[in-house]
Amino acid sequence: MLWRVGDRVFDLSTNKMVMGVLNVTPDSFSDGGRHLDPEVALGHGLAMAAAGADIIDVGGESSRPGSDGVDEAVEIGRVRPVIEQLARRTGALISIDTQKAGVAEAALDAGARIINDVSALRSDPRMTEVARRTGASVILMHMLGRPRDMQRRPVYDDVTAEVRDFLAGAVEGAVAAGLDRTRLAVDPGIGFGKTFDHNLTLINRLEDFRDLGRPLVLGVSRKAFIGAVTGREPPRRTAGSLALAAVGVMKGAAVIRAHDVSETVDVVKMVRAVLRERT
Repeated sequence: MLWRVGDRVFDLSTNKMVMGVLNVTPDSFSDGGRHLDPEVALGHGLAMAAAGADIIDVGGESSRPGSDGVDEAVEIGRVRPVIEQLARRTGALISIDTQKAGVAEAALDAGARIINDVSALRSDPRMTEVARRTGASVILMHMLGRPRDMQRRPVYDDVTAEVRDFLAGAVEGAVAAGLDRTRLAVDPGIGFGKTFDHNLTLINRLEDFRDLGRPLVLGVSRKAFIGAVTGREPPRRTAGSLALAAVGVMKGAAVIRAHDVSETVDVVKMVRAVLRERT
């Protein structure tokens, strides 16, 4: 399975990628405020790249449950200087975690190559055009509702089938709008409009997403349902996050989004060794 990012092509049928989380925000659920200062954010991004992150996912607006959006100019002001420096000083790919076309444009101009849109191009009608014009790669994620209301009463008849059908439609819609299919990846949106049971069901049935034919991104790091199982607060959910990363890779996830990059890189290497997928 090929994924084109910038002028590079990655074969993710056996190879896997680790995406480091860099929240340049005051209110993200796990590390809000820790990396709001651009110099601190840059240092953390460089450390993640040195630890083996293939992608650094930079976000300037929290999408945690119950969060409200921020002004576009504020979001750009948070992410652009960090992305510019990361693009100059590391070989890692840079993604911009945003729902706003203007933020995506600024980030791509600064050196990002991937748009990670939790709304799957639905929030901003200009986002598809920005992706088409720039040739950016896009991660299409499933989310029920919006961050501020997605966890109120999420209901599905069959969560796996409904999320899978949504992502299939999102891919075909993006291709019909002129985006390159080989530049698209999909994300089931663990924790985005899902209950505890929905999250576990989706992870248990990740194989059902393989026939979409696009790389599967899995973002489970430090999320609330891990705390519900382990009783741990976000900074102490590393072990639970790593367990899910291992399960995810074994069930077909191609990109693991993680706060704890070094440990996650080791987990991915170990699982690939067990599966005899070393290159």
